[in-house]
Amino acid sequence: MDDLTLVRDHTVYRCVMGSRAFGLATESSDTDRRGVYLAPTPLFWRFEKPPTHVEGPREEEFSWELERFCELALRANPNILECLHSPLVEHADPVGRELLSLRGAFLSRRAHTSFSRYAASQHGKLVADVRVHGAPRWKHAMHLLRLLLSCRDLLRTGLLSIDAGPYRDRLLAVRRGELTWDEVDAWMTRLQEETERALAGTPLPEDPDRARVEDFLVRTRRASAS
Repeated sequence: MDDLTLVRDHTVYRCVMGSRAFGLATESSDTDRRGVYLAPTPLFWRFEKPPTHVEGPREEEFSWELERFCELALRANPNILECLHSPLVEHADPVGRELLSLRGAFLSRRAHTSFSRYAASQHGKLVADVRVHGAPRWKHAMHLLRLLLSCRDLLRTGLLSIDAGPYRDRLLAVRRGELTWDEVDAWMTRLQEETERALAGTPLPEDPDRARVEDFLVRTRRASAS
């Protein structure tokens, strides 16, 4: 069984991500798809294991094998957690629907560390762009602001929302380069400070519910083997 067949025939969940899911799409926006496939259990009995991720078959499409997806979600990987909260779900079979029902099991205070590290990395790249080119890549600056807003609100409420609609106008102004870098950087700093304050009173648990996720994975693997 080739890699693309795994995606075509064994996808349990697929959604649209990127600007379209964030409420920031423009006429030129691509359609980014992300998915989860369940590799049949017998494939793991061979020396050569099925791939943990597959790119394609369409442009801007990327999928993870279920176990890898759950592993990354338990680590609070920002991109993975956001996939579980897309408002644009294209496909979800019974396994996919149960995966979605586990969204809360993946959320924990680990998100503060993972989101903050990712944000710091992206901010460093923007600062380097400003130093070399005199301006950042504005689209990347917009998406970093959106991520910081999402992280702050997650820590405040215990719920992850990727809808940036309430901030759409100002975020798109950032993308168009209508704000100065100093203004954008100050907004980022303010969001980071608000995130730190939110952490102190967050309703999120210290750790994700790993046992609940593992039970789901074991049951799913066992059913696939029969």
